[in-house]
Amino acid sequence: MKRTPRNDEPAPTASSGEFEREPVPKNALKGPSAFWGMYAGEHTAGTEFMIGPLFVSWGVGAFDLIFGLLLGNLLAVLSWRFLTANIAVGTRETLYYKLEKICGRKLVTLYNLANGLLFCFLAGAMVTVSATAVGVPFPAMPMPSFGDTMPTGLSWTIACATIGSLITFVAIRGYGFVARVSHIASPWMFLVFLACGIVMIGRLGTANLFELIKPAPGVEPKIGFWGIVFFSWFANAAMHIGMADMSVLRFARKASYGWASAAGMYLGHYIAWICAALLLVYWVRMRQADASAGVPPGIMAYDAVGWAGLVCVIIAGWTTANPTIYRAGLAFQGVAPSMSRETGTLIAGTIATTAGIFPAFAMNLLGFVGIYGTILAPVGAVIAVDYFLADRLGLTKEPARRFGFSFNPSVLLAWLLPVGIAMWVHLNLGVPAHFLPLPTWLACGLIYAAMTRVTHPAKTA
Repeated sequence: MKRTPRNDEPAPTASSGEFEREPVPKNALKGPSAFWGMYAGEHTAGTEFMIGPLFVSWGVGAFDLIFGLLLGNLLAVLSWRFLTANIAVGTRETLYYKLEKICGRKLVTLYNLANGLLFCFLAGAMVTVSATAVGVPFPAMPMPSFGDTMPTGLSWTIACATIGSLITFVAIRGYGFVARVSHIASPWMFLVFLACGIVMIGRLGTANLFELIKPAPGVEPKIGFWGIVFFSWFANAAMHIGMADMSVLRFARKASYGWASAAGMYLGHYIAWICAALLLVYWVRMRQADASAGVPPGIMAYDAVGWAGLVCVIIAGWTTANPTIYRAGLAFQGVAPSMSRETGTLIAGTIATTAGIFPAFAMNLLGFVGIYGTILAPVGAVIAVDYFLADRLGLTKEPARRFGFSFNPSVLLAWLLPVGIAMWVHLNLGVPAHFLPLPTWLACGLIYAAMTRVTHPAKTA
């Protein structure tokens, strides 16, 4: 049954079937398989072909990688299950609509714009990864290395534009279609990653990862155990503690479906990262590749398992970019509610495709995911305070909806002050960005709760 809107709420617009501005009704809820498949597909995907080798280029050691990923991915799963899923199922609303009722229409527009753009850049990195597979059958197509930031030629641009257009088409079809694509693709993609790792172990002559995964000669280690823990915990900070996955988990029948994130974390962000790392380990050890320059993912996957590897690289980019562009489309619709979700997704896909032409985002992925988490995740603390703590702390829930204002300065200050300090620390003190989402998230929640306790205590409601 659809909820009757209050007089001070915009009328719901569910004509697209995506329920962007109203709670998802019971007849649209989805079973667990949609989420296990989506998370497995989204996180056993294109980024894995980049992140594993980038760890090698940063001189990671086997102990730090193996045990750091075990702990960090567990913390990520717990964040999805007990924060994001609980709120998503409790509200049945998108992040963007929920946030609008807390901070007001004008302020949420700024956040939606930042959210949409950063998600587009992340999706663009996946377009880049997929395009590296297209270049393998066409030797004349120049391929980017880890150090490239600009397009490498016309053929590269055409390949990225074609792949980006196909990804956008899938995302426009809506969440149900996105989930079906991931559900179909994820099982065999994981098997290809696993095959890459097994083949590399065979070629390297040992299964002793502690012997294989160590800094290459001349490579100074840039990441250790706690770096791996925090990176793997917050590689998707905007999606779990930042609450972006409210947009997909609101379709879940139960909050326990949040455990589905474990399929992505341990198949993708654990096994697939290690298998992908072994690809570059082999090229560095046996083919004298420069660890800092790297090798394009398509070339390494094709060398390992042939055409199956090429297809996997292409499809893996799709299954990451599809839900990411879907989320970005919802964010852009939040900027202009009169715009259809399809139009918002088309805009998001166009930006992502353009970004994908530039290799800079993919080749600097370790730093980029930390920065986008630092910028976007803290606002999730505002939602967490409103949902879990407002009654206990004597705060007005959803103050913008309750009092009818369009701009909540408490949210703006709580968001921008910690983020500004964190970015200064990153740029001036050299603290890696993956360490910053947690302190900025906690600081944002504390500042919002304190200011709201003064400006909008529950007793005045």
